[in-house]
Amino acid sequence: MKNILLTLLLLVTTLSFSQETDYAKIPQLQTKTTFTTEVSPDKIVLSIVLSENNTRGKVSLEELEKRLQLVLKQNKIDLKKQLTLTDLSSNFQDYFLKKTDVQKTKNYHLQLGDAMTAGKVLRGLANQDISNVRLLKTEYSKIEELKIELRGKAVLKARKQAESMVKSLDQELGPAIYISDLETYFSGGYKSRAAGLNVANYSMESMESDLDVSFEKIRVDATVTVYFALK
Repeated sequence: MKNILLTLLLLVTTLSFSQETDYAKIPQLQTKTTFTTEVSPDKIVLSIVLSENNTRGKVSLEELEKRLQLVLKQNKIDLKKQLTLTDLSSNFQDYFLKKTDVQKTKNYHLQLGDAMTAGKVLRGLANQDISNVRLLKTEYSKIEELKIELRGKAVLKARKQAESMVKSLDQELGPAIYISDLETYFSGGYKSRAAGLNVANYSMESMESDLDVSFEKIRVDATVTVYFALK
């Protein structure tokens, strides 16, 4: 029994070594290709700050909230799903130290799906004297699905490239014997809490029509290495 097991072990080892050796000796063509595409962001997050201080106390926080809700409802925004309260503060410390009026502030995050809607919302907010609006980030929600799709297209591109290379050599391209997904890289999405779009920078003349807002497209690169056998 031990002899049989030893024989099988030696046979498996020999076959494995033989396969590795044969693989290295196979005539092959090595290719490396990148497939690139660009997509528009479908997740745009704005920061909206409602503050009585911005109106010098002339408009209450409650009134500013009503104005915000009015603009969002006019643009068919789902308040429960797309609007999130992130912070609520009051300057009670200044009130007790300086005996000044208490002014309140609320911070919201608003998620939108396209630049056109963002332009309409920005115009509406500006017309309601809500100007403390900044761009937080832009993303593409289906980025993982897109990566998989681009890898497949990169492999097809590698085959076409290989076929073009062997065409003049009177050889035929065989099957792929090795495929490596080197990297999938994307760039162009915006993410910042300090800078970005500010409604206060726009003049009232520009509010006569919807703002022509555009966001940088997100570039996605998929790179693969493929070895093809040569017949």
